[in-house]
Amino acid sequence: MATQRITDEPAYVLHRYDWSESSLILEVFSRSYGRIALIARGAKKPSSNFRPILLPLQPLHIAFGGDAEIRNLRGAEWQGGHVMPTGDALLSGYYLNELLMRLLARDDPHPVLFDAYAKAVQLLANQSIDTLQVALRAFELRLLRDIGLLPMLDIQTGTLSALDPDTEYVLLAEAGLREAHEDDRYSMSGRQWLTLQQALHGDSPFSDTMHACVNSLPALRSQLRTLLHYHCDVKVLKTRQMMLDLQSL
Repeated sequence: MATQRITDEPAYVLHRYDWSESSLILEVFSRSYGRIALIARGAKKPSSNFRPILLPLQPLHIAFGGDAEIRNLRGAEWQGGHVMPTGDALLSGYYLNELLMRLLARDDPHPVLFDAYAKAVQLLANQSIDTLQVALRAFELRLLRDIGLLPMLDIQTGTLSALDPDTEYVLLAEAGLREAHEDDRYSMSGRQWLTLQQALHGDSPFSDTMHACVNSLPALRSQLRTLLHYHCDVKVLKTRQMMLDLQSL
């Protein structure tokens, strides 16, 4: 089999590991190939063209090749468009990267999710706290839906009965969507869940999902966090723990 060579592929660096004194192994999220692992040879050398480019949360076009599990990075070009997020926005970007690292299988393309990630990162760079929270919730929904971990939001999971717009429902990790009980701390109306389902339908734009999330905070945040922790098999994600530690200071 001939060695596959890919050029001009939109991508973001999710994480990087030291591989040798001069090289790195990168975990990359690409639009057409999903999450892939690449060796960036010589990337740590002061003279390397890769050194100032291979940064998280920056839009790249990359070239790579090879037929092994870890392929060789051949080239990378920064696409510009926004500056590196800082502060809470930077930690939020690392949070998105952690979700992708934990939940995406390698070599499993998700082009619609990639576009949502690119839009979310661009919004994080704008440093608006209100927009930041909406973008995070919208991305969490898109991620869970695209990898098959989000139940349908227009029916009760256990009974498959349609939602009543005026009744409160809660999303649970093991039970899906069910009618809320008195002891449920957070819940949302059937109308809110139906709006989210409609926004997530097909390959709708990320902005539609963001718009649907605006009136559902913070109840949506709490329920999605529980669902994500369950599927990531952790009590607290590393980036969230870092946020909590910084806030305690």
